[in-house]
Amino acid sequence: MACDECKKVNLENMKKILEKYSDDKSNLIQILNEVQEKYGYIPEFAQAEIANYLKMEMAEIYGVITFYSRFTLKPKGKYSVSVCLGTACFVKGSEKLLDKAKEVLKIDEGETSSDGKFSIDSTRCIGACGLAPVFTVNDEVYGKATPDTVEKVLKEYMQKD
Repeated sequence: MACDECKKVNLENMKKILEKYSDDKSNLIQILNEVQEKYGYIPEFAQAEIANYLKMEMAEIYGVITFYSRFTLKPKGKYSVSVCLGTACFVKGSEKLLDKAKEVLKIDEGETSSDGKFSIDSTRCIGACGLAPVFTVNDEVYGKATPDTVEKVLKEYMQKD
């Protein structure tokens, strides 16, 4: 697709999302959720369209996106790895899980692999304290994890596709 055609498709997609909602600022979170679902992150053009539609400053949109850990400004990998660094998990060694994930995938926290297959992030409590330490791959939760568990699970995902 030519770049101009891409822009047109993206603007049409945004129009379809926005027309589902009134232009009330209280719809911002729902709109951001839908954009995140559609694109896997919240691209700058989408932020601009949302700001225009809701009559808000881009800085306000950016502030909301960066406040909530669910939202991201960068594309995530097909397999988004997230390690909980909340208190219960941290006390039980989750930092070692994060280190192992970075070692196995050869990327740092906040990065996406060059093939677009993996990304790594840390998060605060995900509400699975009884299973601490935990990490997730997309929506799959792995509890009572060890660095060996991380390596085994990630290698299984590496074999997919």
